[in-house]
Amino acid sequence: MLLLNVTLENFGAYQGKQSLELATRPGRPIVLIGGLNGCGKTTLLDAIQLALYGARARTSGRGNRPYDDYLRDSVNRQASPKHAKVVVEFSSTVEGRERRYKVVRSWEVKGKSVREFLNVLIDGELDLVVSEQWADYVEDLLPLEASSLFFFDGEKIESLANPDRAASAIASAVQSLLGLNSVERLRNDLLAVQRRQKISKEDQEALDKIQKIEGQLRQVDQFAEDINQRVASKTAALTAAERQFATIDDTFAKEGGDLYSRRAALEAERSQIVSQLKSINEVLTNALAAGPLPLALLTPQLSTIRDMVEKERQAAETAQVIDVLTERDAKLLALLKDLVSAQSLTAAEKHLGVDRDQRASIVTETRRVLNFPDESLSQLLSIDETLQQESARAHELIEQAQLHQERLNVLERQLAGVPDRDAIAALLEARDAQRDEVTRVKTELGKLKEELDVTRRRREQLMLERERAYKGRAANLAQVEDAERVVAYANKVRATMDKFGAVLLQRHINKLEVAVLQSFQHLMRKTALVSDLRIDTEKFTLTMIGPDDQELDPSRLSAGERQLLAVSLLWGLAKVAGNRLPSVIDTPLGRLDSRHREHLVDRYFPHASHQVLLLSTDEEIDEYLLSKLKPSIAHTYTLVHDDKTFTTSIEPGYWWTGGTAHVA
Repeated sequence: MLLLNVTLENFGAYQGKQSLELATRPGRPIVLIGGLNGCGKTTLLDAIQLALYGARARTSGRGNRPYDDYLRDSVNRQASPKHAKVVVEFSSTVEGRERRYKVVRSWEVKGKSVREFLNVLIDGELDLVVSEQWADYVEDLLPLEASSLFFFDGEKIESLANPDRAASAIASAVQSLLGLNSVERLRNDLLAVQRRQKISKEDQEALDKIQKIEGQLRQVDQFAEDINQRVASKTAALTAAERQFATIDDTFAKEGGDLYSRRAALEAERSQIVSQLKSINEVLTNALAAGPLPLALLTPQLSTIRDMVEKERQAAETAQVIDVLTERDAKLLALLKDLVSAQSLTAAEKHLGVDRDQRASIVTETRRVLNFPDESLSQLLSIDETLQQESARAHELIEQAQLHQERLNVLERQLAGVPDRDAIAALLEARDAQRDEVTRVKTELGKLKEELDVTRRRREQLMLERERAYKGRAANLAQVEDAERVVAYANKVRATMDKFGAVLLQRHINKLEVAVLQSFQHLMRKTALVSDLRIDTEKFTLTMIGPDDQELDPSRLSAGERQLLAVSLLWGLAKVAGNRLPSVIDTPLGRLDSRHREHLVDRYFPHASHQVLLLSTDEEIDEYLLSKLKPSIAHTYTLVHDDKTFTTSIEPGYWWTGGTAHVA
């Protein structure tokens, strides 16, 4: 939340229309507003609260007067007609979107009557719904109870600085700001609800039946819860048992247990492979080796025989055709004798003679040794194809035999590694026992789950019975039963809220103790004066611990130090609340010496919030402190009071900065 502008029109001492621009920027969070006592600093603080909260505002000048009387007395004396207005503009992030609000609260006095008007503009548009419900709406932006910690003056600091009065202030702040009063209100509301409930005697029988069913339901629910716990416990036990079995089984495997378990299978596989090897060897020996396959060893000799048989066959054929060729050549030469020249005839005769001589030389040079029959030549030529087929089959069988032999070798090694039963007897027994344990736990878990299913079905049956019991009751008696249940459940909720409130209070008090101590040590020049700080959760009294771990008497603190403690308490509460809200501080330095004032200026004001409205007299923020505060200031204003007309005007600037005469 960021205050943007405050406008006062005929409010208190502010005659006419007076405005202050309040928007700050990072690094410059302070708006310094100067004014002498009685000039209207507190009135300005009241105007902001009045605009936001109306009749609920905790303004300084109202006291116990009725709200209408307060509004009537707040109109400036010089105003005519009697009409006043306060306007507060601010921005706030709502649902992730920054929105600009303008709250215009005005009133007019006519005789004894006072009429008040409230308009709320959001992003420049009048929102009638929000205007009507503003009292509830503003609680989400800046709760009234929380505002007291962000809009405070010297009187609040003074009250908190008094140890006897601080406890009630701390209690009020903790209850309102940290949400504990909501817990108490809820408890009281539940008590009021209980008191309004009445149970009719005429409906007691039906109620007794329903109560009995509900008692059975509670028993069933408790039984189901017990079973659920037992199921969870048994599930954990099963997991542990399975983990233990896995460990034993792993050790069993490392010691050769797996091989031992597979020995029968390994031996069966070995027997099968031995049998297959025997069959393959029998085929190789009895079928292939007894057939033509051994001739493959004589492949070169067979090739030589084939070549020799071919030569002998060609020589025989040539011998048979030589005589035919001689007769043919003679006839051919006789035919050519009359057709060609003698030279050509001689050449032809020579050529034919050479051809016959070459053929005759083949017959002469080829010696007939084999005299292989012509009808068996085709058988000799087919031996090659037969040997190739037989050889391929033999290679295939040999490869199978090699694979079987390799697998047989592996099996032999595995069987050789199978430990004796005596060597792994303990592990085998432990593994079997653990397997039985896993089975037992699984069985018990299954029974528990079945029992849980039965219990759930029983609960469903009871739910149906209760529903029928409800329907069986007369419609006009339904509220009676509800009343009893409301009373019973309200008691439970109240007890729960008591516990929740105590835990929530302790948690917030612990955080508050740390935040206040850090703030106090940050502001104090005597950093070793207080080493610890405690807040009682029942009486809300504040106890300080000195460096000697002994309780520190508040009387040992000076008035200025107690005032710094009060500021630290407010600062710590704001930190713990976590609300990003502006701080409006009225005359905070009254009882502080120069060193404490300097610490407050250096260490608190620039860091109290993202926006700090500082209302000060000229003696509180003097020229020296102004120079130290100046780097953090976004705007300065001075409230100038006219003693003749008893009116105040707002002028830009601060004493010693120009724009306003020094009127101290």
